[in-house]
Amino acid sequence: MRIEQATFDFLKNLEANNNREWFQANKHLHDKARENVIEFTAELIRQLHLVDPEVSADLDPKKCVLRIYRDIRFSKNKTPYKNNFGVSIPTLNSKNGGVEYYFHIQPGKAFIAGGYWMPETEHLKAIRQEIDYNAGELKNIIDNKEFKELFGDFRKQEQLKTVPREYSADNENIELLKLKSFIVSYPIKDKELAKPGAVENIAFVCSKLYPLNIFLRNAIA
Repeated sequence: MRIEQATFDFLKNLEANNNREWFQANKHLHDKARENVIEFTAELIRQLHLVDPEVSADLDPKKCVLRIYRDIRFSKNKTPYKNNFGVSIPTLNSKNGGVEYYFHIQPGKAFIAGGYWMPETEHLKAIRQEIDYNAGELKNIIDNKEFKELFGDFRKQEQLKTVPREYSADNENIELLKLKSFIVSYPIKDKELAKPGAVENIAFVCSKLYPLNIFLRNAIA
């Protein structure tokens, strides 16, 4: 299973012609590209279930592929369509946008990600509490050599400018406690997605971020 060149071509053309007239005239190309992404996602779900049993094998791939239509109500960017296909694969007892695996298909900018992006207040407090109690467990995950080589420095993502109210500035784990998101990502080249075996390669990368998802799920359980 692979991402077809026609899918990349559609996204490139959409970026250059992001308007309703062009999209309606080429909707058949969108539908074909989306079907390719759905088929790819179906196989990815099967492979991820082997890596992480909390990814349900019964997930509907159509529901995992996000809509291409942009919500422009509160955005300065008024282009009506995304120039990518996003795939949100939640874990059990979670939902899209919670602890998940996320696959982003965009020419020259594709990536696979995992973790929890911008948790809601209740979950953010729970994750910070888990870090405060079990920072060693998280550090063993994010400071692992292979993990860092794949995903970079976990600590270098969006964080509070001030110290969270529940903690003191001299807490030895304050840089982790100030984080607002708990995600990692790995870039994927277009040519890698176009090759047979692309799904298996993505699942392998996900197996390396799987311990992070376990830590986060345990925190909010």
